[in-house]
Amino acid sequence: MKVLLIKDVPSLGKKGEVKEVKDGYGQNFLIAKGFAKHATAEILAQHKEEERLAAENLAKEIASLKELAAKLDKAKIIIRKKVGQNGHLFGSITKDEVAHALLEQHSIEIDKKHITDKLSIKSVGEHTLDLKLGHAIHATLHVEVVGE
Repeated sequence: MKVLLIKDVPSLGKKGEVKEVKDGYGQNFLIAKGFAKHATAEILAQHKEEERLAAENLAKEIASLKELAAKLDKAKIIIRKKVGQNGHLFGSITKDEVAHALLEQHSIEIDKKHITDKLSIKSVGEHTLDLKLGHAIHATLHVEVVGE
C-alpha cells in the first residue's frame, strides 16, 4: 500500500513523502491516527497543488519583505525624549517606542520583536538599528534621538 505522509513519522519518513508500507500498518496505524493518507492519484495531485500554492505564497511574502526592507533602509525616524543635565536621557529608548515612532512617522508597521539589537539607546544623537524581518532578510533603521 502506498501512503502520503501528512505528518513526520520518526521511523518512516518526513511530511510530504510517498512511502510503500504494509497494508495493516498503513490502514490501521498511519491512516487511522492521521499520520498519512492513502496515496491515490487524486490525493497526490491535491498535494502537488498545495505545495505549488505554498511556494507561490512564500515567494510573495519574500518579495514583500524585501520591499519593506528597502523602505526601512531609506527611513529615518526622530524620537524626542527628556534629557538630564549631563546630556543623558531619562531612561532609554524602548523597542516599543521605536515601532510606534515608525508607524506614526512613516506608516510602516513592524512588530517590536523584529528589532534584534539589545536596545540600549541612552544618549542623544544618531543610532542605527538592525531589524530582522524573517526569511533571512535584514534591514537597517536610522534613529535620531533629540533631547527636549
